[in-house]
Amino acid sequence: MSVIVTVTLVAGNLGLIFLLMTVPLGLRTVTVSRVIKADRERLWQALWPFGSDAGWSGEILSAEPLNGDGTALIRLSWDGRDGRPIERKARFEDISEGSRFSMTVIEDTALDPSFWADYRETAEFVPEGDATRVTLTRTDRYRGLAFLVFRFFAMRRELRKLDVWAATGTYRKGGWFEHPLSQIGFAVLSALILWPFFGLNIGGLALAAILTSVVALHELGHMAAFRLTGHRRARMIFIPLLGGIAIGGRPYDSRFEVAFVALMGAGFSAFLVPVLIAASGLASTEGHRLAAALLATLAGCASLFNIANLVPVWKFDGGQVLRQICPGPVPLALASFLLLSSLLALGWRAGFSPSFLLIAGAVFATLSLITVGSGVKPRHELKPIKTFDRLAMAGALLAVFAIHGYGMLWASAQLM
Repeated sequence: MSVIVTVTLVAGNLGLIFLLMTVPLGLRTVTVSRVIKADRERLWQALWPFGSDAGWSGEILSAEPLNGDGTALIRLSWDGRDGRPIERKARFEDISEGSRFSMTVIEDTALDPSFWADYRETAEFVPEGDATRVTLTRTDRYRGLAFLVFRFFAMRRELRKLDVWAATGTYRKGGWFEHPLSQIGFAVLSALILWPFFGLNIGGLALAAILTSVVALHELGHMAAFRLTGHRRARMIFIPLLGGIAIGGRPYDSRFEVAFVALMGAGFSAFLVPVLIAASGLASTEGHRLAAALLATLAGCASLFNIANLVPVWKFDGGQVLRQICPGPVPLALASFLLLSSLLALGWRAGFSPSFLLIAGAVFATLSLITVGSGVKPRHELKPIKTFDRLAMAGALLAVFAIHGYGMLWASAQLM
């Protein structure tokens, strides 16, 4: 890619990440409404946490009043970090039986109370002939568009599923967005969006497809780590242009778990890179030059993408691993400096120009500033990492870095 195209792609991604994760939006209210062909009382009994059909979606397991001031303890079907259902303490206000109620969250067993400081939800039920208009409202303080957009579509889905439940008496889990076929479609779309950046020819399409495959393999590594650490459910979501994200089935329980899951994205590919190198060499020996070149390109893209994910940026895998295994701010700063220096030196050895490496360093620094502190604070501190686990993760990080570093240098030598 030319310098202009590279700068455009990088700047576009940085701007999109800022909009999605960081831009302060202040207090915002999302409202979604739907007319459902059902009696108002029946819908009230479904959405009112103390209603006879409050478990219609399987989300609410039980709701118990705590005292006379409108507070209640709600047990949810979502797994907490200990594998048990999350419990939420909520306060109900502005209650008009069968017509309206509002709820604020005081605290729960998963997130720090500050997360719920500005949150308020309201449900309203208005008869319209033989149907009922159900209106859901959520007010909260947002940083970045991502969670605001997510909440809008989650509310739309809730009302759509309520409509189906009212008509059939059955709750249907999941949806089209996370369906495997939809995710395959998003992956194809991602490759097509990247295609022009690599040139509108067969070679450019191959590079776009290879990069998309590398992203998928990286996220599969995270998913495997989630499973190994006890997450009963884990899924991957493709986001065109930005890549993909693996989502676990419960909050993290320990610092070791955070480090292990973060490292396994690149760790999974570290097992594949030597195989790809060997396969490319074998194909070259047998005279299959095109296959050898494609395998070498795949090995090089996998190495470059995964080693870039190990940079010590706040939300990148490398940054997450270092924050868990470094015992204090000084070791963290030193380890971050050494890791970033090693990455830049590796890029110089692989043939990248000094100006490109300076731009890359500036981009990484910008990303770190954009995403710092953007995580959600848990209700309780994560379990500390043991000394042996700390050393084991440090050794694994060095091994993964070395494997991908070798793969990057080998591929650059083969393809130049």
